[in-house]
Amino acid sequence: MKTRDEALAYGLSFPDTYTDTPFHDDNWILVRYKGNRKAFLWTYERNGHINLNVKADPERIFFWRDIYGSVIPGYHQNKDHWNTIILDGTIPDDDIKLMIAESYDLVSYSASKMIYEAVKQIPYGKVATYGQIAQVAGDKMMARAVGNALHNNPDPDHIPCYRVVNSKGELSGEFAFGGPGRQAELLMSEGVSVTNNRVDLSLYQWDQSTIP
Repeated sequence: MKTRDEALAYGLSFPDTYTDTPFHDDNWILVRYKGNRKAFLWTYERNGHINLNVKADPERIFFWRDIYGSVIPGYHQNKDHWNTIILDGTIPDDDIKLMIAESYDLVSYSASKMIYEAVKQIPYGKVATYGQIAQVAGDKMMARAVGNALHNNPDPDHIPCYRVVNSKGELSGEFAFGGPGRQAELLMSEGVSVTNNRVDLSLYQWDQSTIP
């Protein structure tokens, strides 16, 4: 792998990714993960070679630097978490791809991703509270983070955020995906009764103990 196009094509082969040029400079093209909009692959030309900045686990970051002279501390980034790969032909493609894949995994595995996976588990015709989703996602203290994540839902068609209500069963006053009234419409289409913008949790709350 020696070209930017090859690196970008591989970065974009991962799920939910897109390119970005945040500096309004065509020399810097990034690949980001849609779930949290974080970049896991930075591409730019420097000193006659295409360079790639990739995130690395602190426990493995020196592993790559020790093996290859063309893997150096991250240029213009936190050198405890990022490496720069110089595409000078000395690093096998398989290892370049592995470093990019590791970067993708580190960036995409986030609290938001765990929240989205928890929301996907809410059954048809049921609702869950923000606190309940936080607990299923692994941290009962991040109920506020649940609200923020759902407001930025990257895939509303497959992550049913309309099934999430507050601790009193109340719906969102300004549902982000369709405006006022849309959350109630979606729930009622699944047989959930909504009265005065509220769902009866004793009837419709998801029993998470049924998770396999």
